[in-house]
Parts: sequence; structure tokens; C-alpha cells
Amino acid sequence: MSHMTKSRTEILLEKERFHPKPKSGGGLLSYEVWGYRESGKNIVTRYAIAYINHDICQVDNGRVLGFDNAHDYHHRHYMGSVEPVEFESYEATLDRFQQEWMELISQLGKEKP
Repeated sequence: MSHMTKSRTEILLEKERFHPKPKSGGGLLSYEVWGYRESGKNIVTRYAIAYINHDICQVDNGRVLGFDNAHDYHHRHYMGSVEPVEFESYEATLDRFQQEWMELISQLGKEKP
């Protein structure tokens, strides 16, 4: 009898870093996603997505906005504060991150003289 139910090995599913142009906020967008493949689908087990810009935020390693599930819970980082968030799916979290990042960049653009 085979033991196919043993724990799956986590693999790095995605690791990307983007440096937006200054007019798009500058800084760094970082995506790191871990999990495994099952039936042709990615099953996400760990993730860390962040917008880092030391010109905007000098605390939390420059993390202006981010979501991750380190420390055994899903949470949101914003300008040095951390709060738990409801988790629906990684895709929904990614959509929320991208939407909040675009709103943030839009607001920053309006604040410039």
C-alpha cells in the first residue's frame, strides 16, 4: 500500500521583484509565494507580498503596505502597524493588495505640489 498522504513538500511558486518608476511611486514591489501543485493547481501555503519604499515609511523595514501569513496568522502591514485580516484566498489577498497599492500611489501623486 502506498503512502500518498504524507506531507507535501513546499516549493517556491513565485518570487518576483519590481521597481516601479518614480511616477508610479518608486520603491519595490515584492511577491513571494510558497506551496505545492495538486491536480494542476497551485495550493498556496505561505505568502508575503509587500510594497517597500523607505522614502514613504521609515519603520517596518520600509514596508508601506504588505500582506503575509507569517507567525501563524494572516495579517496586513501598513506604515508600521500590523493588523489581522480575514483570509478568503491568496488570489483575493493579492487583488486587495494591488487595489490598495494603486489607491496609495494615486493619493501620493495628489499630494505632490
